Amino acid sequence: MDYTKLFRHIPEAMVVLSPEYKILDATDAYLKITRRSASQIIGKHFLLEAFPNKELSYEENPVRASLDKALQSKKVDYLEVIRYDLPKPEAEGGEYDVRFWEASHTPVLDEEGNVAYLIQHTSDVTERELAKMALTESEEKFRFMAEAMPQLIFTTNAAGELNYLNKRWERYTDVPLEELRQENWQKVIHPDDLPAVMAKWEEAFRNGVGMQVELRMRDKDGLFRWHLCRTQPMEDEEGNIIMWVGSSTDIHDTRMMVQELLATNEQMSLLSDQVQQAYEKAESERKMLETLILQAPAMFCILKGPEHRFELINEKYHQIYPTRELLHKPLAEAVPEIVEQGFIELLDGVYNTGKPYIAEEVPIMLDKNNNGNLEETYFTFSYHPIFESDKVSGILAFGYEVTEQVKFREKVQELGKS
Repeated sequence: MDYTKLFRHIPEAMVVLSPEYKILDATDAYLKITRRSASQIIGKHFLLEAFPNKELSYEENPVRASLDKALQSKKVDYLEVIRYDLPKPEAEGGEYDVRFWEASHTPVLDEEGNVAYLIQHTSDVTERELAKMALTESEEKFRFMAEAMPQLIFTTNAAGELNYLNKRWERYTDVPLEELRQENWQKVIHPDDLPAVMAKWEEAFRNGVGMQVELRMRDKDGLFRWHLCRTQPMEDEEGNIIMWVGSSTDIHDTRMMVQELLATNEQMSLLSDQVQQAYEKAESERKMLETLILQAPAMFCILKGPEHRFELINEKYHQIYPTRELLHKPLAEAVPEIVEQGFIELLDGVYNTGKPYIAEEVPIMLDKNNNGNLEETYFTFSYHPIFESDKVSGILAFGYEVTEQVKFREKVQELGKS
């Protein structure tokens, strides 16, 4: 039996080293994922000649440390994820392709118990690591916005279990976040209000709809203050609820002012409604303007009315169309190239139904330079209805560009097919 031929055809990425770390042989699968030929690496020192690290010295190389450990202990050593970029072919522009790897180093002992060979089994985990990085970045952006908001923000998982509270909760209640997460959040709600709040939440959760309720919450000074609490489910593309997002706004001063006005003159009831509505509108717009829009590291804009007229645009959004005047213009007039791409219909659906729309990695043809040349750009975005007096008055659009990630994944897929 030709064991050399058999080894090279093993469908795993493996390379055999001498105790001096010279490359003795490698499987075809290993040569393929490392973009090397047998003649390029066999007989060469694994770390100094075949795969030198351009960022770290030989002594600092974690691969060397793992090999040393396996050689000395005579036991398998597992290398944590490392980054080692591969040179691109000249046909693809040269330079380097970012890659992430996992590996194990297995010593092979001779009859006397000495290490005769070391086998490295490696795996390309680039796609997994890039996905983890993208998820981490997305979570960090959400946390940045949630921590910057002047409201008490919370989220639950799809089962309704509390899994996040922004730090403002701790500053407001003087209760550590971990204690609040462990069901102690109920202790800061006035006991007379808790049954009604729980009933409304259970109904909203059961029906998969948003909730709005006024309740009294204890602050750090032990005083119960009135809050307006809202929750809204977030759905995936199939309409399945993946999480719930909620906010609690201190409306105590406004509520007390309204009550004083009513006590002074019964005819002020109409005014109290107007004051309450004005407060809610101002609070909602201030929150969006100061946090989600003006300070956000992603693209935000507010579209008002059935024509989807630009009312507010942050700098990130304006960078897409640096030469255009967008403010106060209908979307179809300001960005005509998107009309035939179906985005007006999507916005109409959100405006008419009051249901948010979320999309990931959608290609959009944009005339960024306003010269008639369309560029394919990928975005992950969402449209959320803005309510005034229980009616949709506009849409909050949020998004960020993911063109590089999509193009990179497509290249990886093409390489996998080759």
